[in-house]
Amino acid sequence: METKDDNPKQIRAPLVTVCGHVDHGKTSILDILRGTSIQEKEAGGITQKISFTKLPKERILERAESLLTKFKIPLEIPGFLFIDTPGHAAFTNLRKRGGSLADLAVLVIDINEGIKPQTAEVLSILRMNKTPFVIALNKIDNVSGWKTSESKLILDSINKQGLNVKQDFDEKLFTIIGALQNHKIDPELYMNISDFTKNIAIVPCSAKTGEGIEELITVLCALSQKFLKERLEIGEVGKGIVLELKKDKAMNHLEAILYDGEIKVGDEIAIASLGEMQIGKIRGLEEALPLNKGFETRENSLAASGVKLQINIKENISAGMPFSVIKNNIDELKEEFEKEISEEIRVDPSGIVAKADSLGSLEALMILLRQSHINVSRAEIGPITKTDLVFASSLPEEERIIVGFNISDSDISLEEKSGIKIICEEVVYKLIEEVEKYRMEKRTEIERKKLESLPSLVKINILDFVFRNSNPAIFGVKIEGGILKREIELINSLDKKIGRVKAIQHDKNSVEKAEKGKEVAISIPGVNFERELQIEENLFSNISEFQFRQFKENKDLLTSEEKSVLQEIASIKRKINVTWGA
Repeated sequence: METKDDNPKQIRAPLVTVCGHVDHGKTSILDILRGTSIQEKEAGGITQKISFTKLPKERILERAESLLTKFKIPLEIPGFLFIDTPGHAAFTNLRKRGGSLADLAVLVIDINEGIKPQTAEVLSILRMNKTPFVIALNKIDNVSGWKTSESKLILDSINKQGLNVKQDFDEKLFTIIGALQNHKIDPELYMNISDFTKNIAIVPCSAKTGEGIEELITVLCALSQKFLKERLEIGEVGKGIVLELKKDKAMNHLEAILYDGEIKVGDEIAIASLGEMQIGKIRGLEEALPLNKGFETRENSLAASGVKLQINIKENISAGMPFSVIKNNIDELKEEFEKEISEEIRVDPSGIVAKADSLGSLEALMILLRQSHINVSRAEIGPITKTDLVFASSLPEEERIIVGFNISDSDISLEEKSGIKIICEEVVYKLIEEVEKYRMEKRTEIERKKLESLPSLVKINILDFVFRNSNPAIFGVKIEGGILKREIELINSLDKKIGRVKAIQHDKNSVEKAEKGKEVAISIPGVNFERELQIEENLFSNISEFQFRQFKENKDLLTSEEKSVLQEIASIKRKINVTWGA
């Protein structure tokens, strides 16, 4: 009888996602691994969409056999499937239940720039999904005076640098290590690590010169084979994730990653959806060739591989959705998909609207919004629609916000946006900053409106310009604090009522109000200037005790000078009634 050990399961290539801050060199590192130059073709050198690169066993041996031999690491995996994520993605569009679809991640950090906001986002998601990762400390060739070793190994070159160069390198390295420790990461140069379960490996490298790339491949091989063998065992059922959808009249064409099992032409597959699960047959199959050399028509494909599928489903299929070959298990799949999708995309009774280009993007967005204590009451994949606008318009004023991650609002007119704040960004931390800024401004605006029913707080000083003594008295004043408005009732420093301001003139023009520092003429009926007022005397707006308490309850909305005027008015009132306003 055969035991499990006698008939071990076949293992697949590990899925490795390459992620990090924009411009830190993710695609360049992949380019040097596969001997291509995808990045130069991209707009501005920034990856525009996720792509995958199959790195076969032969290529690994070609690039790293000597080092694998040196460290006594026999190569057992059939290769790697690298995923190049857009620089503006929070982490990746690839996710399956229980965490990231990626078995491993390469976090690319520019040694000269260190931890950037997007790097922090990636670290947050990596830790949340418990994804093992390696740090590729890129662009060491930009360290001033750095000399690349002939072997292209960091092992050989670090201690051969000049004293000043070595000090500069060490300073930059320790600064980055310190920053990573603030994110609860314990990193160390890979050659100094004795236990890879306790430290995150740092591999200094240069995508430009190729230095350190062999070591990066070797570390990935070692970690995969030591810690991920069980995860890499290929199951019986074909499972994958949709990356991109292209439609024609009769057929949907899917670009996808097969991460488990096998799929064949003629297989019936189920694809998850935010609505009803969708079922269709595979009518055609193409598999990605190694090193981005196009696709080849196949009858079947075994994990892990990048594939293009022709499928007879006419409904829209969303990027990031999981799919599975059906093996008399439709009910189980339906339940599994529902759990998978609802795991992170759970909405709150109240909150803003969130939209994204794929399931993975939406989940990453929801995770990071939740971390920032921003509730979401509606979360969907796809462009912003009129239905979203109608829903948002029914929300409380400060929550009438629609955020779009990796999508545009160009199809929405200004008129349709009226009263709704739409924030579209390709970087999550910027999106969250904008939401927090707008909500704070909106809250302040809403609270300020509460004060509009109260009289304006003002202190004025009478100038030596009396234009008319009475009926009405017209004279010049300077605003010392707050805002002078028409119809304000004024008192003097003895709490005597002087009268209401009927008109304000500035430079011979009638105005509704005047701010601090301005000199204006005012008219007050029912007062005799000579008998009741004096030059250089201060006058104040008159308020009741109830109004005073309302001002105190909303004192955070008052400016420092308004608070000062309010305090002076309270002091005047308490000369007569010591408990006034208490």
